[in-house]
Amino acid sequence: MTIPVSLEFFPPKTPEGAAKLRDARRLLYALKPEFCSVTFGAGGSTQEGTLQAVTEIMAEGWPAAPHLSCIGQTRESIRERLAAYSAAGVKRIVALRGDLPSGYGPGGEFRYASELVAFIRSETGRQFHIEVAAYPEMHPQSKSPMADIDAFAAKIEAGADSGITQYFFNADAYLHYVDTLARRGIRAPIVPGIMPITSSTQLMRFSDSCGAEIPRWIRMRLASFGDDSASIRAFGLDVVTMLCERLKAGGAPGFHFYTMNQAKATVEICGRLR
Repeated sequence: MTIPVSLEFFPPKTPEGAAKLRDARRLLYALKPEFCSVTFGAGGSTQEGTLQAVTEIMAEGWPAAPHLSCIGQTRESIRERLAAYSAAGVKRIVALRGDLPSGYGPGGEFRYASELVAFIRSETGRQFHIEVAAYPEMHPQSKSPMADIDAFAAKIEAGADSGITQYFFNADAYLHYVDTLARRGIRAPIVPGIMPITSSTQLMRFSDSCGAEIPRWIRMRLASFGDDSASIRAFGLDVVTMLCERLKAGGAPGFHFYTMNQAKATVEICGRLR
């Protein structure tokens, strides 16, 4: 059985980065993604680049979903974003609270992603399919696991259609999370976010900043490879493929790959799965 795949990119900052991303997308389109999402940046710092990348993806013939974060934004600025996305033909949005950029003071008219979701619905009705973030290992700023469940439930109750998780390497965390939500009566699709392992230092840096846990055995194995990048990539392919197989067997409705604007590892993992 083929499982649906979606892909995440970030807006490139240079012409060279844009060219490399186009090359990566051409390879990744062989996976026939359900959609491609494009990140927004802290405080909306890449919002024009987000729309440009989304427009390019749609021109290449694939559905695209811009991220839309609300921290530091006003209702009017979000209204303008929604109008721009609507004019571009966007049908899907990834609605997030987001983080403030460094040095950015408090402000904005939204505190939580649930408020953003409710605002999108009040402004546009059912025009957009709305994805929201989910945290099987708990958001690093949540007060407790149940508070985190409550936060996700609030987003669904506000009108979100489905969730995409922060990446993780513990399948049990995801399966328990989905089961807990089901007991709350929440059966919206929760798609696992998948991070291919291609660099040990990059993975450690990202995981420390976003609160994703790297199991000790994975940390130790990665450390044992030192600077042997080929061994790191081979080990990473095995680990992430096994994770996806476990999630697929557990009923995951799809996979959302954090591609880091690269194609090779995601294509390899999907090839092994299929």
